[in-house]
Amino acid sequence: MISMNMKKGAGHAKGFTLLELLIVISIIAILSVALVLILNPAETLKKSRDTQRISDLNTIKTALGLYLTSTSTPWMNGNTDVACAPWSSSTTTLSVLTDGTGWLPINLNSLTSGSPISSLPVDPVNSGAMGYAYKCNNTAKTFEVSAVLESSEYSPRMLNATDGGTDDTRYEVGTNLAL
Repeated sequence: MISMNMKKGAGHAKGFTLLELLIVISIIAILSVALVLILNPAETLKKSRDTQRISDLNTIKTALGLYLTSTSTPWMNGNTDVACAPWSSSTTTLSVLTDGTGWLPINLNSLTSGSPISSLPVDPVNSGAMGYAYKCNNTAKTFEVSAVLESSEYSPRMLNATDGGTDDTRYEVGTNLAL
């Protein structure tokens, strides 16, 4: 037989007190604020856009390199042999076609194996200075593709100034970074 004295805690509800809950909520709130301050979501977004820009520029560089080595008479400025004017993806008539009518005036579809990319990449922001820029020397068959990087991790001191190009405000890739 079990006596009533053997039951411990009889009449006491099990659970957390209000004070314990408030302490736990306060700790979670402090950790959340600290995490947001440490991670800085705005900078993380800028860094991810810059990573996309660097990848896109390398893709364009590879496609243009393939075009230059696979074409007997490459035209770096579209279908005309005029001085190469700068082209930009942040124009109002943006086209991502690879047939020479896109923002990059080179017909990548003319390669016997077809275009190495399905469409021209576009800057994640693509407005004002935040766009990809293309410059070339049609006579020397050289080019430069560049973009403005916005995160503090890829600041001009760290990446733009060490990419070998002449413009410290832009990240540049290509065969002639002095254009």
